[in-house]
Amino acid sequence: MQKFFLYARKSTDVEDKQVLSIEAQITELRAFARNENLEIVEELIEKQSAKIPGRPIFDAMLKRIEANEASGIVSWHPDRLARNSVDGGKIIYLLDCGHLESLKFPQFWFDKTPQGLFMLSIAFGQSKYYVDNLSENTKRGLRQKVRNGIYPCLAPVGYLNDVRLKTIIVDKKKSVIIRKAFELYAKNNSRLDDIAEFLAQRGITYRNGIKFKRDRISFILSNPFYVGFFKFKGEIYEGKHQPVVSKKIFDRVQEVLKQRGKPRKNKHNNPKVFCGLLKCSCGMGITAEVKKGHTYYRCTKKLKTVKCAEPYIREELLDKQLSDLIQKFSLKKDWADKLLLMLEKDKNDSTQSFTAFVQEAKEKIQKLTIKLQRLLDSYLEQDIEREIYLEKKNIFMSEKKSLEENIYSLEQKRTGWVEPMENWIKEARNLSKIARENNLFSKKVAAKEIFGSNLILAARQARAIPQKQWAALSAAHQIRSEKSQSLMLVPPRGFEPLISRMRTWRPRPD
Repeated sequence: MQKFFLYARKSTDVEDKQVLSIEAQITELRAFARNENLEIVEELIEKQSAKIPGRPIFDAMLKRIEANEASGIVSWHPDRLARNSVDGGKIIYLLDCGHLESLKFPQFWFDKTPQGLFMLSIAFGQSKYYVDNLSENTKRGLRQKVRNGIYPCLAPVGYLNDVRLKTIIVDKKKSVIIRKAFELYAKNNSRLDDIAEFLAQRGITYRNGIKFKRDRISFILSNPFYVGFFKFKGEIYEGKHQPVVSKKIFDRVQEVLKQRGKPRKNKHNNPKVFCGLLKCSCGMGITAEVKKGHTYYRCTKKLKTVKCAEPYIREELLDKQLSDLIQKFSLKKDWADKLLLMLEKDKNDSTQSFTAFVQEAKEKIQKLTIKLQRLLDSYLEQDIEREIYLEKKNIFMSEKKSLEENIYSLEQKRTGWVEPMENWIKEARNLSKIARENNLFSKKVAAKEIFGSNLILAARQARAIPQKQWAALSAAHQIRSEKSQSLMLVPPRGFEPLISRMRTWRPRPD
């Protein structure tokens, strides 16, 4: 009595989408073996694609057949055994050599005759043709998806893959954090490690909770997907997904990345949180040292020609000084609530027309669209090389995107100032909480926002000149007792930007 291996296989690839599950195959094959009185030596299960050679269980089964452990195979269909010419050829070769005496399929007839071998070869060929044709159809579908402006891969952080509509949509929570990360880095006051810490504190990390590495942050900050483009096989395409970062901010980030270049790796370098925030009174930077379990900040003393006598300052003392400085610029909750109400009213009342500017920009976009079409025609006619085509295409698409953002900015000009103002009010309201907590990184970000690069460390004292809007808020605290609160908050007309025609002043004739 012949001995058989029962072989069941199913892959997770597209070509096996309609095939029975492995459990169903095993059930059907067991019943088939009982009806045919076949002796099953062992049941072999493999979960791997057969598009290419190299299935370990299948290869081991053929070696065992050559060793005469069995002389036949029971499987659901020939395409379970082979979808490539190499594996199909091995089966036929074993049949020719006599090592393999029989193949049994519930849904396919086979007999070891010239006609049976011919039909088996046709079945293997059909399986290979199906896979090859499916691959081409899949690639064609991807190319069409790309032409339609839909990114055919996994959405980057800040976006989600809509499985139902087969598109990419904005992640409303994470996209706001990603945009703030771009804006933070564009100020050229933060390192890649700072951005990684910024994202980690807001829940954007690897799946295991570990914060992003520098190369991952660099990839995110240089990904054109966030401004409405995407790269596919080395070529830039214009996507239909919603941008989350403005082209202006993205270009600024690319400039900062280019200026800083690739940082030198130092395994022993573990920069402290306040490094890069302050400068010494002598003009040099501030570095940190750990001594006896405490962190101290001091002048870097890099210039040998300058003798700096500034003393060390302990991190706890510096933390308290920064907290006191930040607290002075916090916005009281009742003030913030009233300002937000006024802001909403001004947003509804503001109106301004920019029709002429918008029309001019739209005409330029139309011209760029024509240029892009002519460029594509020249490339298809092989009048220009691929490198020139890609270079010119990237330039035209970048100009087009900038103009589209200008149009949006002009159309939204009447309310475009509202969001920055609203964010500033909320940030100022939150400063009191930041000053009270022990999150040193949040204090560093807040101090950068308020003072920029004006923080100086002199005689163990952190001193700074605030930026204009924060200086005004500090002054409002000081004169609170001299004027009514309503006059301090805003003039009677409101605080929206006034747009009026300027008149030329001329002296009165004597």
